[in-house]
Amino acid sequence: MAIKKSELYSSLWASCDELRGGMDASQYKDYVLVLLFIKYVSDKYAGQPYAPITIPEGASFADMVKLKGKPDIGDQINKKIVGPLKDANKLFDVPDFDDDSKLGSGKEKVERLTNLVAIFENPALDFSKNRADGDDILGDAYEYLMRHFATESGKSKGQFYTPAEVSRVIAQVIGIRASKPTAQTTVYDPTCGSGSLLLKVADEAGAPVTLYGQEKDSATSGLARMNLILHDFATAEVRQGNTLTDPKFKTDADLKTFDFVVANPPFSDKRWSNGLTPEEDPFKRFDGFGIPPDKQGDYAYLLHIVRSLRSSGPEGTGRGACILPHGVLFRGNAEAEIRKNLLQRGLIEGIIGLPPNLFYGTGIPACIVVLNKRDAKPKQGLFLVDASGGFAKDGPKNRLRAQDIHKIVDVFTRRLTVPRYSRFVPWEEIEKNDFNLNLPRY
Repeated sequence: MAIKKSELYSSLWASCDELRGGMDASQYKDYVLVLLFIKYVSDKYAGQPYAPITIPEGASFADMVKLKGKPDIGDQINKKIVGPLKDANKLFDVPDFDDDSKLGSGKEKVERLTNLVAIFENPALDFSKNRADGDDILGDAYEYLMRHFATESGKSKGQFYTPAEVSRVIAQVIGIRASKPTAQTTVYDPTCGSGSLLLKVADEAGAPVTLYGQEKDSATSGLARMNLILHDFATAEVRQGNTLTDPKFKTDADLKTFDFVVANPPFSDKRWSNGLTPEEDPFKRFDGFGIPPDKQGDYAYLLHIVRSLRSSGPEGTGRGACILPHGVLFRGNAEAEIRKNLLQRGLIEGIIGLPPNLFYGTGIPACIVVLNKRDAKPKQGLFLVDASGGFAKDGPKNRLRAQDIHKIVDVFTRRLTVPRYSRFVPWEEIEKNDFNLNLPRY
């Protein structure tokens, strides 16, 4: 018997309603997702010796049910369930189930947590014998909540989520499937949020590739770790920390390099250089390119990606894609210098201009910068796509439709010239425009 997604989603929303009270969306998201995670792994892996997840004795969902109605339910969930699960599976930050400021105190907290656990007892949510309906149910539930939370918490918290349609475009334009990936193929996201972009790339690969992610926010990196486990990437490595000041993936004194790198970094990060002296960067990310301005971190992330790409892997590897605001295409001064240096080395393979208002928390129009380090040749020109007109309205946001995704990917992959939409721009023309890549110019 398959679980109906509609049933799962309505249970999840019910649990959110149960928690709403004193919390904003970004806070209760963590409780709901952690409970979903515990329920899923308990149903699926309890009592299995070789499971990818260890469920310590006494720390399953069934043990949590026994705590319902107890005056110290919050403290007990922390000590008996969440703590042991966290330690056994190297999870990061997990929310505090005994936090009076979020869950209320005394009777209010007991009722709230008891009701929350009861929602997940719904027999329709038995993951042990119920296979996911069609595809990966938990990932879907996870994304469903992420989407709702990103919409609801608006400005501040949309950063943990890249819209699935944009992730799909990225996964396809980097050409991972065509590179005939294997389990040795590596994919890295230096600002991985909840892991949704990594998972889309892995899905597109069609092979069990190896995933790496780093995320600055500790609660979000915990979500990413759970999200990857739920999608059967229990061996994926997620590290917590600031990628620019404290990159976690290194070999000796240099950055580790990967076959594919994808990212949706924070737009125009004004604090990117906090704790970093770019002139003395031990990883030489800015050498030969230039140092981004203090208040615009976009190129700092792009140069981190360039440095993290392999230059001599199998055919089709050494490629990356990064979502950045349009300003990176035309802003002057230090950024113009970096742009010129990247173009002169032939590291930018193409640019795809996206419709406005696709992302949660910002209406800024963005573009995808596609990098190719393995096949970079000096002064080779690049392929431009202006896809800003192809979208559907979806409530307050715009969304790419299936046909929009198909057109972008098809045109980009086959390098098709479509009037007022896409074309190859030779080096001489870029030079004549003074390395300004503002799409309307072309």
